[in-house]
Amino acid sequence: MLREFSIPLLGGVVIALLWANLAQESYSRFIHTPILGPIDFHFFANEIFMMFFFGIAAVEITQSFLPGGDLYPVKKSINPLIATCGGVIGPALVYLFLNHWIGNSELYRGWGIPTATDIAFAWLVARFVFGNNHPAIAFLLLLAVVDDGIGLAIIAIFYPNPLTPVQPLWLVLAIAGVASAYAMRIKNLRMYWPYIVVGGGLSWFGLYLSHLHPALALVIIIPFLPHAKHEKKHVFEDDIADHSTMARFEHHWKKIVDFGLFIFGLANAGVAFSQVGTATWLVLAGLLIGKCIGIFSFGLLAHKIGFHLPKGVGLKELLVIGIIAGFGFTVALFMASVAFSDPVLQAAAKMGAMLSCGAAGIAFLVAKILRIKKIT
Repeated sequence: MLREFSIPLLGGVVIALLWANLAQESYSRFIHTPILGPIDFHFFANEIFMMFFFGIAAVEITQSFLPGGDLYPVKKSINPLIATCGGVIGPALVYLFLNHWIGNSELYRGWGIPTATDIAFAWLVARFVFGNNHPAIAFLLLLAVVDDGIGLAIIAIFYPNPLTPVQPLWLVLAIAGVASAYAMRIKNLRMYWPYIVVGGGLSWFGLYLSHLHPALALVIIIPFLPHAKHEKKHVFEDDIADHSTMARFEHHWKKIVDFGLFIFGLANAGVAFSQVGTATWLVLAGLLIGKCIGIFSFGLLAHKIGFHLPKGVGLKELLVIGIIAGFGFTVALFMASVAFSDPVLQAAAKMGAMLSCGAAGIAFLVAKILRIKKIT
C-alpha cells in the first residue's frame, strides 16, 4: 500500500514543507551540509538517486516502443513528442503574455520556469487518475521525460551560470558510455550491472562535467539492456514471466526507487510560504493554463494531420494529461533559482511552482466529470 499510493514521496514533501517553514535555517543546513566531499543531501537526492528513477522511467518508455506496447509502431510516439512541444511553447507564451499586462521587464527572464513537468509527481497523479495500466501513463511519461530534457536545455542555453558554463567537450564521456552499452548488447551480456556501472558511470560523469543534469545518465543507457521481444504489460509492474536483463533491473530497483522517493521529496519541497508576488501567479498560470492548452492543442493538431493518439488515449484523456503535466516541481524550482538573482523574486517564483500541485485536484475532478475509466 505504501508503494501504491507513493506514501514515501508524499511523506518527504510534507516533512520538508513543515521543516522549512518552522525552522528554515535548520532545514537549509541539513540539505546543504557536505556529507562526503562536495556531496550534500540535496546533490545526492537530485543527481545520484534520481538517476535510478529516470532509469525506471526509461524502462517503461523502452517497453512501450516494443511490439504490443502503447507506442508501437514508432509512429505512435510522434504525437506525444509534438504535444511536448506544445507543453513548452504554451506555458512560455502564457507567462510572457500575462507579464506584459501585470508584470514588469525584470520578470521576463522567468519565462522558462513553467516549461518543465515534474516526472515523479505527474506519474503519481496519473496513476490515481488513470490507473496503473492505462496507455495514457506511457504517453505522459514520454512527454515528461522529453519535457524535462528540453527544460535542461533551456537552463543551459538561456540561464547559463557564468561561474560554471556548459563544457560540451566532456560529453564525449557520455558518448563513450553509450558506445560501451552498445558493445555489451552486441555481445549479449545478460547482467545489468556492467551496463549501469560502466555505461551509466561514463554517462553520469560526462553530463556532470559538462555541467548538465547527470540524473538523466541512465536514460541513454537503459534502451541497450537486453529485453523481451514483445510487451505484455504496462506501467511499472513486476512480470515474473519476463526474465530479461531489463525486466530484472526494473524488478530489483523499483522497490528501492519507490521508497527512496522520500529523500527526493525531503530534499526539494522545502519552500517557505513567506513570499507571494506577481512571479507566483505568472509561473502558476503558465503551468496550469499554458501546459494544458499547449499539450491539448498540439496533440490535437498532430492527430488531425495523421499522427494519431495511441489506442486508448482520446481527446478526454489528452485534456487530462495536459492538466497533470502542469505539475511543476524539481526542474521548475531549479529554473527559478537560476532565472532570478533577487531572492525575493526567486521565492515568489518557487511558490508558483509549488502551488501547481493544485493540478492534481483539477485533473481528478475533470477526469470524474468526463467519466474517464481507470485501468488498474
